[in-house]
Amino acid sequence: MAALTEKTSGKITVRRVKLQGNVERYSWLFMRLSGVAMLVLAVGHMVIQHVLNSSANLTIQFVAVQWSTWGWKTFDILLLWMAIPHGTRGLYTVLADHIHNPGAIKLIRSLLLLFILATVIWATIAIAMFDSAMVP
Repeated sequence: MAALTEKTSGKITVRRVKLQGNVERYSWLFMRLSGVAMLVLAVGHMVIQHVLNSSANLTIQFVAVQWSTWGWKTFDILLLWMAIPHGTRGLYTVLADHIHNPGAIKLIRSLLLLFILATVIWATIAIAMFDSAMVP
């Protein structure tokens, strides 16, 4: 958001816009770009997993066959990298609209950032290190 400060000089009003930091700009841009990316990734995931294949076939063996190649692992990791931060940023936006205590907002922002980092790192390692040969 931009804060306007007005300064009147005669009949002309001069307004100077003070922009917020770059974090908000990059968050805004990330939300738009990740939303577009997820249209492709999430719709592709749903079509492949639930339309082209029967839900009865979604077993650990099915996942093991898919994750035996790096193409599928990469697809799922990209979906993870877009979906978790996108959803968490959306949650932060909703919470920030309703919570007006700066200390509480800072705490929530820190906790959500920690959640994003832990979840994305943990899940990426799990997908990358998945060994399909270990599945019975």
